[in-house]
Amino acid sequence: MELRVLQYFLAIAREQSIVRAAESLHLSQPTLSTQIKNMEQELGKQLLIRGTKGSRKVTLTEEGMILRKRAEEILDLVKKAEKEVTLSDSVVMGDVYIGTGETDAVRLIAKAARSLQQTYPDICYHISSGNAEFVLERLDKGLIDFGIVFGSVDTAKYNALKMPSKDIWGVLMRRDSPMAEQDSVSPEDLWDKPLIISHQKNQGGELNTWMKKEMSELNIAATYNLLFNASLMVDEGLGYAVCFDKIINPADNGNLCFRPLSPRLEVEMSIIWKKYQVFSKPAEKLLEKLKETF
Repeated sequence: MELRVLQYFLAIAREQSIVRAAESLHLSQPTLSTQIKNMEQELGKQLLIRGTKGSRKVTLTEEGMILRKRAEEILDLVKKAEKEVTLSDSVVMGDVYIGTGETDAVRLIAKAARSLQQTYPDICYHISSGNAEFVLERLDKGLIDFGIVFGSVDTAKYNALKMPSKDIWGVLMRRDSPMAEQDSVSPEDLWDKPLIISHQKNQGGELNTWMKKEMSELNIAATYNLLFNASLMVDEGLGYAVCFDKIINPADNGNLCFRPLSPRLEVEMSIIWKKYQVFSKPAEKLLEKLKETF
């Protein structure tokens, strides 16, 4: 399977039309159609559902949707590799890719990057945000150089540098909530409340222990991936968001406030990378600066 044909396939998926895709690629429609049919024959699967005479819209089959996802990842990786290989040995410039969940600890990365910027102004940083599964998947596929993860690290697969800060669990709530008058929140305070929690896999382990209840026993009103969206649900009175401190600044929304959990619940963080990772020069410089800083 050629990279060029993968690009053709992605153009069709994007345009939802072989005609428009051919125009954007500066190819004839028959040439593009032939290339895609050959790829379908090679894979032994139908990738596209062609429109009828009355409609030229093209949709992807289930196999086509799988290929689109993988093709995007493959081409992103190729671009990353091309940049790393073609840069001059005498110049430190290029891209560093970092995956992370929502955490104030990104400030530590930003400070290290800012320090490097004075010496190496041509390094560009790309931050991808998502849950632990998202970060580890992209790290395993080589799409990012580093990942920030919470809690324990699989040291058989990854090298890790522990970050000199911890995230503090608490509850984001409306200021007119009765609990807002308290300095902290106990497990019993939340047992009968509608809760908005992260849907990150396995994040409930520590909370289960702290809550003294299984998540299935609690009143879960909603789950979130990005805390900003959860904060809007809190603001509208849907429930109480269990989250980390310093991600949402209550000063930006006078209706909200944050109260830490009691007993205090903290989580350690590490920046990790694959064992035997071959870094680009910009990634090497960032890691050196992080080790120096931490």
